[in-house]
Amino acid sequence: MFGMIPFDHNDMDLYHSFDNFARDFFRNSNADLPAFRTDIQDLGESYLLEADLPGFNKEDINLDLKDNVLTISAAHQEHKEEKDEKGSYLRRERRYGSFQRSFDVSGIDESNISAAYENGVLKLTLPKEQPVTPPTRRIEIQ
Repeated sequence: MFGMIPFDHNDMDLYHSFDNFARDFFRNSNADLPAFRTDIQDLGESYLLEADLPGFNKEDINLDLKDNVLTISAAHQEHKEEKDEKGSYLRRERRYGSFQRSFDVSGIDESNISAAYENGVLKLTLPKEQPVTPPTRRIEIQ
């Protein structure tokens, strides 16, 4: 049972510190996290993709569709400056953020995809392709 519970083993001697350097250095990084969180629901006839993009304006978000790949990208820049009477900076801050994720949309009716953005959540309705049934034709017997 104890093999199933994750725990940290702390080797503080010099020999093990070099072996674990990379693991310890990148332990708290967000490199394995996606650019933004998404939820995808199967609604039967379509999928609903909800992407959390707080702090972005609708104009900051781009949706690109190419070769059955839907790419959602968002970029935002913000500059704030506070100066005194002499024009000297008291505070000057800049912030830039950009995110991008791609999704395979094979099996989706690309011409009927719709999107809406409200309260920091991008909602995409991705209708499923309907199977194409060949037309049937009755042949008269002579």
